[in-house]
Amino acid sequence: MLAIVKREFRAYFRTPLGYVFVSAFFFFSGYYFYTYNIYGNTTNMSRLFELLFPVVLFLVPVLTMRLISEEKRSGTDQLLLTAPLSRGAIVLGKYVAASLVFLIAISATMLQALVMALYAAPHWPTILGNFIGLFLLGTALIAICMFLSSLTESQVIAAVAGFVVSLFLMLVDALALVVNQRLLQSFFRNVSFNRRYAPFSLGLLELPHVIYFLSIAALFVCLTTAMLDRERWG
Repeated sequence: MLAIVKREFRAYFRTPLGYVFVSAFFFFSGYYFYTYNIYGNTTNMSRLFELLFPVVLFLVPVLTMRLISEEKRSGTDQLLLTAPLSRGAIVLGKYVAASLVFLIAISATMLQALVMALYAAPHWPTILGNFIGLFLLGTALIAICMFLSSLTESQVIAAVAGFVVSLFLMLVDALALVVNQRLLQSFFRNVSFNRRYAPFSLGLLELPHVIYFLSIAALFVCLTTAMLDRERWG
């Protein structure tokens, strides 16, 4: 699996994709940090992490669109499927590589916190809670978008599907307000990424929300593995 992680991680930075993704995230986090912390003269970074929620939702599909669809388009998926590795190891290797790139991107927030610490005393437990929440949000979405990438040979279609899912995750709270059936209201509230992420933006590490994001990630990694198994056996 380590070989897959190295291969995929290097692939991100052999093309502009990895640099564009990391640069875009640094830009947005830097802009929000300047606007709400430096210009606003506050050490509270919760607002910054809150604003990064939609940024993650719309940047992650770009990060994951090539993970499996590119292999299908170029035909290299058959080489991977016949390699002496389980499908689970292949999928997990790709997932870990994308998560590492995402971790590099969100490290901008910790760099900003360190810069702020030179001039004031930030509340580190809150910052770390926010950071963990942002990472869990990203890894759950990476797993979802990787599964979408396994459904098509087109990177564009994979990216568009990821954007549609991201839009749904942003609007699901509003759907809970407009439906009348209690069962649907409960469903929309329970699947809401925004509702699950909100406590992290306050620096709160609540176990049910941690488990939720980890469960979503595990579920879609397993679904992606099942999809590759289905294709292997035709």
